[in-house]
Amino acid sequence: MSMAQQDSVLVRTLAESWRREMEAARLYGRAATLEQDPSRRSVLTQLADIEKSHAELWIGKLREAGASTPTAPQADDSSSLTSQELLQRLDELEHQNAAWYQSLKHVFEDQALVGIIDRINEEESHHDSTVRTLFTAPAAHIGESLGRLWGAERWHKRDSVGWLGDAIYGVNDGLGAIFGIIAGVAGYTANSHTVLVSGFFGAVASTLSMGVGAWLSTRSKNELAHSEQQHERREILENPDEELEELRLLYELKGFTKNEAAEIADRLAGDPEQLLKAMSQEELGLSEDGEGNPWSSAGIGALSTFVGGILPLTPFFFMSGIAAIVAAAIVSIVAHFAVGAAKSVVTVRSWWTSGLEMTVAGILVGIVSYAVGLLGTALIHA
Repeated sequence: MSMAQQDSVLVRTLAESWRREMEAARLYGRAATLEQDPSRRSVLTQLADIEKSHAELWIGKLREAGASTPTAPQADDSSSLTSQELLQRLDELEHQNAAWYQSLKHVFEDQALVGIIDRINEEESHHDSTVRTLFTAPAAHIGESLGRLWGAERWHKRDSVGWLGDAIYGVNDGLGAIFGIIAGVAGYTANSHTVLVSGFFGAVASTLSMGVGAWLSTRSKNELAHSEQQHERREILENPDEELEELRLLYELKGFTKNEAAEIADRLAGDPEQLLKAMSQEELGLSEDGEGNPWSSAGIGALSTFVGGILPLTPFFFMSGIAAIVAAAIVSIVAHFAVGAAKSVVTVRSWWTSGLEMTVAGILVGIVSYAVGLLGTALIHA
């Protein structure tokens, strides 16, 4: 490709990038004129201004390349769209632009152009989350917003509920798995000792598996959260103004006025650690007490699974034959209902509905497992 051809391709690429940013600015502006809520309208206006600033970056590069300013995008049918329809189109446009810029990074060798793309990509990623929030964010009272902001409504993330949920999950897992093993082996053989040994070692295996799984899961979540926070810390250090602007927009979406949002963000900016905590919570959904203890999770998961697994086995320590199997089924069904009812503590469902659902699930597991055991016996003796 000749130098002239390369210059022509560069100009067309720069012009297309400018056109995309101007189109986004136009749509944001149009959405702002339709928006009735002052806070949301202010956010949309600011997003339109940011898109225009991106367009100016490409205009500067076009001028450096000796090209004239391109013609502004022609208006389309957006004038007939509602505010929500415009936001939907903007959401799609943000994704298209992200893909466009990602492809350009593999084409441009000029580090100045790559730097512009990186800057725009960073800001556009914030726009994407902001647009999604605008789909559902209602105008909220300031007091309610503060409650959400500082955790008044984050009761479900407290440690007490967290460990209780893990314990219930572990009991449920052990109970369901071992009841299935007992039913299956009982269908295969009438030897109570075999049923007891199979169920016991199944309980041990489930306990170890749950403990290791809980440890790895919690550790992985903590590492991911730490990585995201470190990335956010770098963004604050490298682009503090952009991060503050993003935080202001997020607070405006929560119902604060522009001045109130700016005041809160500016105060947080005085303490980098507090700013990091605020950005982590608002942008990433990470709270201070969100990090779990891998060893605690492993211990709770393993112990609760073992308890759940031992419950269906208890009759076999004192009984044998059909009586033991019937007693184990009764204990398992009752335990399934109790565990299901206990789940209502960490959910919004009624204890009766939750318990009944678990009971039905347990009965189905038992019936299917027992039938498989009978089928295995029939095949062997066929």
